[in-house]
Amino acid sequence: MIRVEGHKNLYRDEKSGAIINCDTTAYNNHINMLQQKELQKSEIDRMKSDIEEIKSLLKELVKEKHSWGLI
Repeated sequence: MIRVEGHKNLYRDEKSGAIINCDTTAYNNHINMLQQKELQKSEIDRMKSDIEEIKSLLKELVKEKHSWGLI
């Protein structure tokens, strides 16, 4: 591989001509960021599900109290 002039982490593949970024720190940071985003999405989805369950339970409770003549 041939180093790209002016870029310490970029190399050109001699066969394909492709530019390859060999900055493992940036790559690892990117992977960690993607994992954090996935965890956040999972947590938000879980919270949405919990909220829907709470709403359903509240509606059921109001319906029961209404049928008992308490509301």
